[in-house]
Amino acid sequence: MKMISVVVPVYNEEKGIKNFLDKMLIPALAKVKYKVELILVDDGSKDKTLEILNSYETKAVSTVKVIALSRNFGKEVALAAGLREAEGDAVLTIDADGQQPPEIIPKFIAKWEEGSDIVTGVRDQYTKHGLIPKLGSKLFYWMLHLMGNNSTVSGSTDFRLIDRAVVDEYNSLTEHNRITRGLIDWLGFDVAYVEYTYGARLAGKPSYNFSKLFHLAIDSFISMSTTPLVIFGYLGALISVLSFILGVFCIINQYILDDPLHLYWNGSVQMAIFITFLVGLLMVSQYITALYISHIHAETQNRPLFVVNKKKSKNLKKK
Repeated sequence: MKMISVVVPVYNEEKGIKNFLDKMLIPALAKVKYKVELILVDDGSKDKTLEILNSYETKAVSTVKVIALSRNFGKEVALAAGLREAEGDAVLTIDADGQQPPEIIPKFIAKWEEGSDIVTGVRDQYTKHGLIPKLGSKLFYWMLHLMGNNSTVSGSTDFRLIDRAVVDEYNSLTEHNRITRGLIDWLGFDVAYVEYTYGARLAGKPSYNFSKLFHLAIDSFISMSTTPLVIFGYLGALISVLSFILGVFCIINQYILDDPLHLYWNGSVQMAIFITFLVGLLMVSQYITALYISHIHAETQNRPLFVVNKKKSKNLKKK
């Protein structure tokens, strides 16, 4: 019989974790026709969360595992720890704050049974959220797409079901600064989507404040794209070309044609054009350096050279 592993990263959720498990997650998992193992990952909580997790028991699932990280490593690492421990034929990841509705888990499983390797939850709106979070989210995905990452759909979350083959490939990745959803999308397996309404927290305050979200966005841009390295190179080339054309125009107008346009460009203006040209050259040289850095960046990530979809391949050599 197949098994579904459910990974729940938890951090300082003592006020709401019991309600989330008993009233939301477990009733939903009780309806799943497969065996279920529940993996609770405590991300170095400073309250009584770990104590609650270790004492938690339920007959609705076959196994309850608790992973206690030694300190707060962040949600991305907590997810990685849970995915590495999971033994199921598919792994579902879900937050512990109650904002992602467990009752739609059967929809995820149905999409997986139809052949999708990854089933991603996409929030269709923010419930009880202000204008700033909405605009921030739209800006994040717009910039991510601008930098060449078109595989991550706007509004996609870590509420997703992942086939065993995808989990194994994800576990083979060795980089430390990782964005789980971006890496899973990067692997390139078949993806299906399930929309849901993003709800309100059961209790407490979100651990991701503006500062953490900002740094997460920066890590996403850096780890998933080399565009930030080269963008100023293109800008420098544009500046150099424009300033060169302007400099040639200045020389012809001022010294060859004796300023028929009466622009009266004195030495200060000519020096400014020359300095602008040098700034452009400097930015181009930084671009060349950035190309080398981008290659070093790619090598140090140590990702596999390619990923094989074994479900769609045939007669491969056995390792």
